[in-house]
Amino acid sequence: MPAAHRFAPLILSVLLATGLAAAQPTDNPLLQPSPLPLHFPQFDKLRDEHFAPALDRGMAEQLAEVKAIADSPDAPTFDNTILALEKSGRLLNRTTTLLFNLLGADANPARQQLQTDYAARLAAQRDAVLLNPRLFARVEAVYEARDKMAPNAEARRLVERYRRDMVRAGAQLNDEQKTRMKAINAELATLSASFNKAVLAEVNDSAVVVDSADELAGLTPAQIAAAADNAKKRGLDGKYVIALLNTTIQPFETELQNRALRERLHRASVARGARGNAFDTRGMVSRVISLRQERAALLGYATPAAYVLEDETAQSADTVNALLRKLAPAAVASARQEAAELQKFIDSDQAAKGQPGFALQAWDWSYYAEKLRSARYGFDESQLKPYLEITSVLERGVFFAAQQLYGITFKRRTDLPVYRDDVRVYDVFDTNGKQLAIFIADLYARPSKRGGAWMNSYVSQNPLEGTQPVVANHLNIPMPAAGEPTLLTWDEVNTMFHEFGHALHYMFNQGRYPSLARVPRDFVEYPSQVNEVWADWPSVLVNYARHYQTGAPMPRELLDKVARAKRFNQGYTTLSYLSAAIVDQRLHQLGAGQAPTANGIVDFEARVLKEEGVDFGPVPPRYRLPYFSHSMGGYSAGYYAYIWSEVLDADTVEWLNANGGLKRANGDALRAKMLSRGGSEDAMALFRSLVGHEPDIQPLLERRGLVVQKP
Repeated sequence: MPAAHRFAPLILSVLLATGLAAAQPTDNPLLQPSPLPLHFPQFDKLRDEHFAPALDRGMAEQLAEVKAIADSPDAPTFDNTILALEKSGRLLNRTTTLLFNLLGADANPARQQLQTDYAARLAAQRDAVLLNPRLFARVEAVYEARDKMAPNAEARRLVERYRRDMVRAGAQLNDEQKTRMKAINAELATLSASFNKAVLAEVNDSAVVVDSADELAGLTPAQIAAAADNAKKRGLDGKYVIALLNTTIQPFETELQNRALRERLHRASVARGARGNAFDTRGMVSRVISLRQERAALLGYATPAAYVLEDETAQSADTVNALLRKLAPAAVASARQEAAELQKFIDSDQAAKGQPGFALQAWDWSYYAEKLRSARYGFDESQLKPYLEITSVLERGVFFAAQQLYGITFKRRTDLPVYRDDVRVYDVFDTNGKQLAIFIADLYARPSKRGGAWMNSYVSQNPLEGTQPVVANHLNIPMPAAGEPTLLTWDEVNTMFHEFGHALHYMFNQGRYPSLARVPRDFVEYPSQVNEVWADWPSVLVNYARHYQTGAPMPRELLDKVARAKRFNQGYTTLSYLSAAIVDQRLHQLGAGQAPTANGIVDFEARVLKEEGVDFGPVPPRYRLPYFSHSMGGYSAGYYAYIWSEVLDADTVEWLNANGGLKRANGDALRAKMLSRGGSEDAMALFRSLVGHEPDIQPLLERRGLVVQKP
């Protein structure tokens, strides 16, 4: 009898016992898979009140399914234990996927309240599965006989993954320890929801209000108009509002001529989460670290970092520390050299104006770096942006590169419902002309959207259910005033290519089991960073870098200038990132009882920066702890992953260059040896099978120019 049918009576009894069977709204689109193409979500029919009934029913169904597996009188086998688990929880997974995706992309009070209400319950649900002793006994039995029971190598890896997840969750703890673990997980889940809500609210609350357009000198008329629109939406007619992003450095620091306003903008940014207001997160950060320490200790690990890194390709804090401490001195030296050059430029510029000089500060760096780049290389961001119109970058750049490399094609469609009018949808077709996936492009910033850029999936590739991917990229590009084009910065272009690398990784996965789509955190950024290489690849750049008004291609001389400036400001960029990664790592390398107090969070950060030799005032960390969403979320002790992955990425780009670059043979190799494999094989084995050797850090150092040259 199929698993779903065998469990049906038990599921119905659980639903009847809880009163849920008769309480489901008949119009709830979450209760069944969407009838739209590839099960694309029915955003037009979805209402916030649909989530709670679907969550309740989904949890009941999953618990019933797990109980049937755990209590089965049949001897454990791969099919009746591991495969049955892999097929369980479909409704719950469908509902939580949609809810948490929308919380990131388009939060509202109702959804935030749902997250608060269900955070602890969902944590308890996970514990009810992973800490079930009868279930673990069955998984352990299959694990011990996996060489005989598992039908293939991928199935054996799935068995090992389930067993590992259960052990790392606490399946081998005693009852008292399990009770404490459940309480820790519930509190961590609630704190995570509260932190995310506070960070988003603080970003909006910290927006800078400007009284006069004169103060906005340096911005384009379109940017000033957008600031006026932002103010009007807040009931501040006649004023201007500069919205913040979640990074420390704000984009407008590059363009604003008014130094006092740049300073005000910067100070508003770095003060977030530590202002003593309703959105202060320092107490949450302290408590999260304390709980992570206690959880690690319960499981036999000295620190949270030891627990996290065991499951990554790095495997140990010593390995991560060695990499970060190898890179940091070169980054600091490069940044200090860049700072000296900027200071000379400032002194000369001020003298030419007959004005007194001043010492370079964090709020000056982006502004004067752009001026220095213009003077040194003969171009600045304002010259590039007219050639970087958003649709051209996406369709003639990102998609074009993927088509050239992998042979896939794209077609925009407007018949599917979206959650915001500015969200775009594309069909993706494979080399044989059959549909591969649906791609959602959610590119614009909004007050309801969390900061940063990311990829997520709405529907997974799952042979067990016959589903294909529906994946989304999310960016935070400022929305221009009505009628104005969206012209991107070079960083935004690079981010668009980066995030699409994640989408490709997900769309190309051909694993048999959805749980094995997951790869180590310090490997997941690798394919996306490889995809960045196509942003300035000559044949790709010339295809999309076209003037938004005339369609004329970017002049060759400007293209050459862009290429020559690739290493410019890399000391700053590297140090800003590394300082955040080092703080994240040091915070999670504290043992039980060593978490900073709420009032000590900022001091801890400052002390670590000083001890590690990366405390350089003009270059602040990319994120500070009170708004470091990566560290408080899925990248705890894992923010190093970007630079770790870039070592692999730079090595792979060397391989691409040596093998002809943007051509189908290379794309086929990338797809076959890495992108289609997901987590079905060892991550580093996939890397070695592609490039043919162990990772080498030298290509990364050369790419970033981290060998300081004497002036």
